Amino acid sequence: MTDVPPLSPYPIPSGGRVLVFDSGVGGLTVAREIMALAPDLAVDYSADTGFFPYGDKSDDALRARLPLVASVLFKAARPDVFVIACNTASTLTLPDVRAALPCPVVGTVPAIKPAAQISRTHTIGLLATPGTIRRAYTDQLIASFASEARIIKHGSVELVKLAEAVARGETVPLEKFAEAQRPMFEAPGGERIDTVVLACTHFPLVRDQLVATAPRDIAYIDSGEAIARQTLRMMPPGRPISNGGTGYITDDPAGRTPLVDTLARFGFGDVQQVDMGQSGPARAAS
Repeated sequence: MTDVPPLSPYPIPSGGRVLVFDSGVGGLTVAREIMALAPDLAVDYSADTGFFPYGDKSDDALRARLPLVASVLFKAARPDVFVIACNTASTLTLPDVRAALPCPVVGTVPAIKPAAQISRTHTIGLLATPGTIRRAYTDQLIASFASEARIIKHGSVELVKLAEAVARGETVPLEKFAEAQRPMFEAPGGERIDTVVLACTHFPLVRDQLVATAPRDIAYIDSGEAIARQTLRMMPPGRPISNGGTGYITDDPAGRTPLVDTLARFGFGDVQQVDMGQSGPARAAS
């Protein structure tokens, strides 16, 4: 979350298990933040590859999917805290997932409050998926924390795909990133944007490319560190230290070698497929 007390009042947990969940590899940015703050935590990662991407799915489809896939993944990983590292999913289905799981669930919301605090021009770009852009929850955040700012929204599924390609180690021309964010800067008032909220966990994977292709000096911010702090705050005390590093996917790993390789580069070398019709995982690749 974006509105989290400082970490210092809360002890860094020396054990416990966290499962970080996203539709693809974007949530790896959040997993990285959690592992940096608490190296002794066992962190596993899950990608709903069978339903990727979330950003272009209907609200009804996501409401039906998210509690189900979260329940299956919980049974497979048995985390102490479940992290939805996806703005699209969190802004729509966070209460439903919380109701479906017996453990604390941490969601992800756009970093609109800190953006409003640092913007000097009071003009903020909101770079997200179309799903997050249209959420009433996003509008509520703006009304609560940035009512005096101008928010210029731009939803891009293409940027999610570019981030996935970069995560796989592919070389993507910089012009692609310029094209993906250009409509935001060319919108009415876009010439005054000085701060951009990366309201999709995929986008910090390509922060450097976005900075390099911005029309001027722009501050790009996300909520990754705040999510990590909230995760540590929710961790039950006295949990045993155990090994993490398992990756879970929801479709056939055949043809998923690039994704498996990406997970391995982030420390998730043991990848298992969860069967959405069963209660447990089947080993897929390693």
